[in-house]
This record gives sequence, C-alpha cells and structure tokens, in this order.
Amino acid sequence: MNYFGKIFVVIVAALLLFIWPVSEVFERQDDIAHLTAYKAVTTFVDAVRNKGYISPQMYNDFVLELSKTGNVYDIELEHQHKRYNPVYSDPANPGTFQNTFKVDYEAFYRNQIMPILFPSDSTAAKTDESRKYKFTEGDYFAVVVKNKNKTNAGQMRDFLNGGISSDNTRIYIPYGGMVTNEDY
Repeated sequence: MNYFGKIFVVIVAALLLFIWPVSEVFERQDDIAHLTAYKAVTTFVDAVRNKGYISPQMYNDFVLELSKTGNVYDIELEHQHKRYNPVYSDPANPGTFQNTFKVDYEAFYRNQIMPILFPSDSTAAKTDESRKYKFTEGDYFAVVVKNKNKTNAGQMRDFLNGGISSDNTRIYIPYGGMVTNEDY
C-alpha cells in the first residue's frame, strides 16, 4: 500500500473541500469592503466638491462609513488651491508686467485640514462656521484611502503561499476632482 499517495490525496481533498471555499469567502469579503469603501469615498468627495467645504460632521460620517467594513484605513486628504500670479520680466520692477498670469496650486494636506475641523483648544460646537474647512470654486480636492490592517483574505493567501507578504494593502482608492460650488 502506498501511504504517501493516500496522505497526498487527503491533503488535496482537505484543500479542495475546506481551505479553498474559505479562501473564496474571504476574497468576496474584501470585494464587498472595497465597494463599501469606494462608495464612502465617492460620496464624501462629491459632497465636498458640491458644497465647497468640509464640516466635522461630514468627516465623521465618512469615517463611520469606512469603519463598517471592519478594516483600519489610512486617509490622506489633499486640497490644491488655485492661485493666479502676475508674470513680470523683472519681479522687482512693477512696470515690467507681461499682461499675463501664471496659474499655480498651493497644496494643503491632512496635517493642515484636521486642526481646522477638530481644533484642540476650541470649545466651539461641531456646527460652528469656524470649524468648516472652506474651498474656493476651481480648487481641487482629493482623498486617498488604503487599508492598514491585514485582511482575512491576505492572511489566507500568506498561509497558502507559505510566506508573509510585506504589503497589507488590499483596498486602495484614490478619488478627487474640482470644487464646483461654494455653498457656505
């Protein structure tokens, strides 16, 4: 009797009957988490672009929606403010204005946005106007969301591959666009 052959058949049967279906269930969970996170990101960014501001309530609702996936996320915010700078052939001499303007963008990130939404020294209510981060029409706003934790599908893949992957990112969503309104 070939014992090694029987052991091999048992291992293959275990893989096909148990591990593979579990792996597929975990993959579908990641797909659902990605769709939920994508919907949360697009809803948040589109609301910001249409309103022209971020309020603490909008941001908290966004984070709450992301948390429903069961993953931990790194959220990057970027605001690019459009600036029109006059062009001079000699910047020290105002008489050398070239009758044209150069468009530049000044970038602001999460580190500059969050202290306005959630100031550490303010007792103002979340609905207070001073806690709104405001945009100007024509500015750009973008959000990048990526998971920081290892998902079940990632753990299963590491188990089946016999190794540990260095990158836990399974959900990566960049989304943004131009601010179209100033509704404040």
